[in-house]
Amino acid sequence: MATELLLLSLAISRLIAAVLGGGSGLTLTPNNPLHLTTFDGHLTTDASALSAASRDFGLLTQKEPSAVLRPASVQDIARLIRAANNKPSSFPVSARGHGHSINGQAQTANGVVVDMIRRHSKTTLGEAASYGPRVSAEGRYVDVWGGELWIDVLNATLEFGLAPNSWTDYLYLTVGGTLSNAGISGQAFNHGPQISNVHEMDVVSGKGEVLTCSREENRELFHAVLGGLGQFGIITRARIALEPAPKRVKWIRVLYSNFSAFTEDQEYLISLHAKPSSQKFDYVEGFVIVDEGLINNWRSSFFSPKNPVKISSLGGTNGGVLYCLEITKNYDESNADSVDQEVEDLLSELQYIPATEFTTDLPYVDFLDRVHKAELKLRAKGLWDVPHPWLNLFVPKSKIAEFDEGVFKGILGKKTSGPILIYPMNKNK
Repeated sequence: MATELLLLSLAISRLIAAVLGGGSGLTLTPNNPLHLTTFDGHLTTDASALSAASRDFGLLTQKEPSAVLRPASVQDIARLIRAANNKPSSFPVSARGHGHSINGQAQTANGVVVDMIRRHSKTTLGEAASYGPRVSAEGRYVDVWGGELWIDVLNATLEFGLAPNSWTDYLYLTVGGTLSNAGISGQAFNHGPQISNVHEMDVVSGKGEVLTCSREENRELFHAVLGGLGQFGIITRARIALEPAPKRVKWIRVLYSNFSAFTEDQEYLISLHAKPSSQKFDYVEGFVIVDEGLINNWRSSFFSPKNPVKISSLGGTNGGVLYCLEITKNYDESNADSVDQEVEDLLSELQYIPATEFTTDLPYVDFLDRVHKAELKLRAKGLWDVPHPWLNLFVPKSKIAEFDEGVFKGILGKKTSGPILIYPMNKNK
């Protein structure tokens, strides 16, 4: 099969923001190059702004910058980078989107954090001014500011009946942030990660140059920045590929007690990526359940609270560990009459535990935004703003069974209630 890797995720963030510059730190004095630089936006040393920029989603580290830049143009970022390179007063610069890094990647001590989130302010994209995503329905692409949230990109493109091809599970992340860290979810087996669906970008390089790059123009920079963890430049604009957006989703979960059957089925499903849409699923993920609690203890909105499912209610579990395969089928008016049969045909090839098929039907937008709904529930209980350790691993197909025995059934045992995602990736995507 084409797949040789399985992605293992142990938290809820897939964003590492850009970090540029160097030097020993920034001392704000009247003679500092930063003070001599004029910005269209706002450079602030306000205590609340510095405090906010010193934290991230992981809440594992804290680094307070000397200033925060809220740019009003691409040139603001370029001016900052050039000032940061002005020796002997050089200083570090970090670009921060929604702050969903987990180990301080969007922070910088004694430097400047660029606040890329700008919801209703004027954004300069090349020579054109825009107040939000600009959709080309004819070209099937959208031009987006690097600090735009994916949820806002989705809402803008849906007005034209279009949507990006590939997603992360959580949409309240910035375009520049996820493109700096690949952007992977259950659609990646079909379309590749988000970085495989970018036509071109505008990037501010580490020298403060504003460059347009693509597979044809400035190719080395284009491929370095995509998935480059922010070490090669700050993404200020990205042109994202679009496809016709479906209306609704059949969201299915099935359970396994046998790990080999679970991974074999996942690998089989992603091997269908070249098939017609009627002969494959549109999303393939899954997660590991390693405690005796409810199967719906995470993403609980999927199951009915009136009919909870417990591990103990299922026979044949292996050491208290279950594996849940998540799959979806997109549909609209054109295939509404055939979608149920398409799902049934695909499920008939799988090896899950009989009678553990759980299905829900929902709008496409609600499926893509499902994690945010879980976030709101956790926020209401005061359980969101807590430390979020997270680990993403690519495990070779040949070693994943050993990982299951040593980690899922061994080290972890029943010691965690956090999400453990596991799903295969087509290496050639």
